[in-house]
Amino acid sequence: MDHPLVAHKLTQLRSTGTDSPTFRRLTDELVTLLAYEATRTVRVEACRVTTPVTEADGVRLSGAPPLVVPILRAGLGMLEGLTRLIPTCEVGFVGMVRDEQTLEPTTYAERLPKDLRGRQCYVLDPMLATGGSLAATVKFLHDRGADQITCICLLAAPEGLARIRTLAEQWQISFNLVVAAVDDHLNEVGYIVPGLGDAGDRLYGLTE
Repeated sequence: MDHPLVAHKLTQLRSTGTDSPTFRRLTDELVTLLAYEATRTVRVEACRVTTPVTEADGVRLSGAPPLVVPILRAGLGMLEGLTRLIPTCEVGFVGMVRDEQTLEPTTYAERLPKDLRGRQCYVLDPMLATGGSLAATVKFLHDRGADQITCICLLAAPEGLARIRTLAEQWQISFNLVVAAVDDHLNEVGYIVPGLGDAGDRLYGLTE
């Protein structure tokens, strides 16, 4: 997303001098900006309202409520930024952990509706690195019938983008991706460079 405020807040997120409370606030603000673009295709229907002066034509959200799916745990830091824009949305969760040797994800928790036919879904994951976690979550949603999936990430690596693009075409998924920036590459342990470090640790502190 090419916007000076997005670039400004992302620069602050990258800095090692940014503490956890500030990191959480900046993430929330940044996601709200990204969500503005990500929800461009949210479904609406025509309606009519009464203003203090006269009648006016407008639109309102239509169909089943959008489903927002943060990938635990770092995706939780992005949740409020989107639900603020769509307070009527429903929220599901997917918990994944990455094997530090193979860099492949394993699902340890999942709370999603069994039937997602006709639903628009928004997946929240700060870092699109190898693309494993995001791809697995998208497949979860697709297999349950979601007909439009939009992912919001703070940062992406070219390797992750290529993987997601290939899989989306292979699975024939209606898929959109909104990111604040695409960085240079992944290092030997699968971290985005220059990146911003481990988003979960910077949001919530170390767990070990």
